Amino acid sequence: MPTLSPTSLLIPTVAPGFALVKIKYSCIEPSDRANSIGAFPKTIFSRIPGRDYSGTVIELKQDSGARRSEWIGKTVYGTGGAELGFNIDGPHAQYCLIPENMLIEKPDTISLLQEQSQMTLFLFWVVLVLGASGAVGSAAVQLAQATGCRRILTATRNKDENPDVLLKGDIDTELQTKLPSLTDGKGVDVVVDTIGNLDIMNTAIHALAIKGRYAWITALKGGVPMKLSLDIFEAYRKEIELVGCNTGLATTENTAEEMKILTHLFKQNLIHPQAESSMNLVDLDDAIEKGYKTSLNKKQTVLTMD
Repeated sequence: MPTLSPTSLLIPTVAPGFALVKIKYSCIEPSDRANSIGAFPKTIFSRIPGRDYSGTVIELKQDSGARRSEWIGKTVYGTGGAELGFNIDGPHAQYCLIPENMLIEKPDTISLLQEQSQMTLFLFWVVLVLGASGAVGSAAVQLAQATGCRRILTATRNKDENPDVLLKGDIDTELQTKLPSLTDGKGVDVVVDTIGNLDIMNTAIHALAIKGRYAWITALKGGVPMKLSLDIFEAYRKEIELVGCNTGLATTENTAEEMKILTHLFKQNLIHPQAESSMNLVDLDDAIEKGYKTSLNKKQTVLTMD
């Protein structure tokens, strides 16, 4: 099993097709924690972890002076898709080589720190977000609102957040009782699952509308059963779709296109970043003890390089 250790390295030499970015902030995501202990077979070790980043471009390997002038000094942000932290070094370091085709300038409407937590969603009419109060879930809610969904239903474990569906106690009964009345008996067009619980998944799939889509962006953990019981006749009759959203498969081009969409929404003030007060800043020197080794909590851990 790989182990984490702090290491001093030379600043990377810029290679063709890459930009050298001085990292300002970088989140420690659950996938980073899993990657650091060898949970992703595709990772080539030794490897600097990390996927999400914000910082400043300081060098670009380009023959075109205009292209270099376009980017050097610009503040950029993004996430790594299938490459950063897996087969090339990630941004949990003061400097990182970022593929040039992934460079996206950060909009002025968000701070470098606030940048660290947004995702993408499908456009339909009625959306149910499981885990709506988390970082990914709250971003999904905003994106559903920004893209004009008719109704966004929230499901969380915390009754103080006044969710449409409370994920406590007899969750099956709660979903089966609430969702028909909340959707006029038609069901949910899209379920966005950021929790990863087979019991909830079984019930929520049953609540899908005709041509409904179930998208999940989390994996089950802790040695629990991984096999889903699916009524294939019901799935056929309703023409439902099950979509696994694995950001680790996104190419640099995919990632850049999605970041462009998010940037446009930020600039239009259609989506908003999490408050900086909801983030736990950790110095790079303390990344292992105060970041990777700590338990997950409501505050998102963000590494600061200064």
